[in-house]
Amino acid sequence: MSRGASKELTGEQKAEIEALAALSEEEIDTSDIPEILDWSDARCGLLYRPVKQQITLRLDADVVAWFRANAPNGRGYQTEMNRVLREHATGASKRT
Repeated sequence: MSRGASKELTGEQKAEIEALAALSEEEIDTSDIPEILDWSDARCGLLYRPVKQQITLRLDADVVAWFRANAPNGRGYQTEMNRVLREHATGASKRT
């Protein structure tokens, strides 16, 4: 089976899902998964993976050199450039 592909649910699995969906909030036992009240160590976006689009982009050499020089071991500079662009775009959207 290829990565990301899922198998068809069995009749038993479908019945279990339907039974769970029919339960009210009060009937669901969550005692083995206590509520997390302290989210101070939470980190956003670890599981979110936006769709990437490959493009050709011409940038000033000194800009690329700066990002490469400031990336750990010269790696991840494109990700950092993307983060900076996203931060700018988000800020610009809030201003308009």
